[in-house]
Amino acid sequence: MPLGLLLSGKPSGALYTIAKVTGKARHKCTPGSVTLRPIQLTSQSKSTPMNPVKPKTESELDGMRLAGRLAAEVLEMIAPQVVVGMTTGEIDRICHDHIVNVQKATPAPLNYKGFPKSICTSVNEVICHGIPSDSKKLRSGDIINIDVTVIKDGWHGDTSIMLGVGDVAPHADRLMRVTQECLYRALALVKPGATLGDLGAVIQQHAEGNYYSVVREYCGHGIGQVFHEEPQVLHYGRAGTGLRLEPGMTFTVEPMINAGKRYTKLSARDGWTVTTRDGRLSAQWEHTIGVTQSGCEVFTRRLDEALPF
Repeated sequence: MPLGLLLSGKPSGALYTIAKVTGKARHKCTPGSVTLRPIQLTSQSKSTPMNPVKPKTESELDGMRLAGRLAAEVLEMIAPQVVVGMTTGEIDRICHDHIVNVQKATPAPLNYKGFPKSICTSVNEVICHGIPSDSKKLRSGDIINIDVTVIKDGWHGDTSIMLGVGDVAPHADRLMRVTQECLYRALALVKPGATLGDLGAVIQQHAEGNYYSVVREYCGHGIGQVFHEEPQVLHYGRAGTGLRLEPGMTFTVEPMINAGKRYTKLSARDGWTVTTRDGRLSAQWEHTIGVTQSGCEVFTRRLDEALPF
């Protein structure tokens, strides 16, 4: 579930402007409002003023692995059931029942800062935070993002996929494919010593190289026993800048890519649903990962998913 950026205060620290964690975005995040600074790689697994991100211990990572596996399992379960004529409200109920009754876990979005449902369902021009509804019936040609976050034993696993419904147009298929490629290209760069700017830069380069745009008001985030924590993971930027990664850090990467312009619109009616301002399609894929000694571990990898790195 993407983090909305609410910029506050002055640029500070080794990351960039610290943003209050919120479910809703009220101010835009622009290159001029974000200061990226490289930091020194330390060997100590602790939070410091220059590095507000505390790497997790092996036992804590075990908790992340379980929560991530359960989140992936929800998507494995629901994906084959999504068909023309189904409502997003039905999708939410099926996922909720599986999380609560089968996994004996908790759906993190439910009542999170007032969010009324257990998952997010974002259809077509909806970028993120789409609220499931019994009145929203899927039609042939729709594309949908299903975003699931599971809490198990206090740990969060956060992941999302894109699905095409019925007969999907080639241009929509291409958007979904390129967006997934953006995610994979970023994950392939994760290793100790890499920076968050490296990830943002490769996502931006691949998206814009395919004539798409990158959403900037919403981003990935640190995750653990807290749903949204530091660091904020921007999906655009400059290579070699930003937080330098260390083993044990955990966060989401979840690029939101628009077929048209990058600009967004937040629903005044529900305060959650974010759409493209020009009404064109948007796509998103998400994984929760941990930095290892040599790369990354994808906690939310699905059993049928062949990672290309």
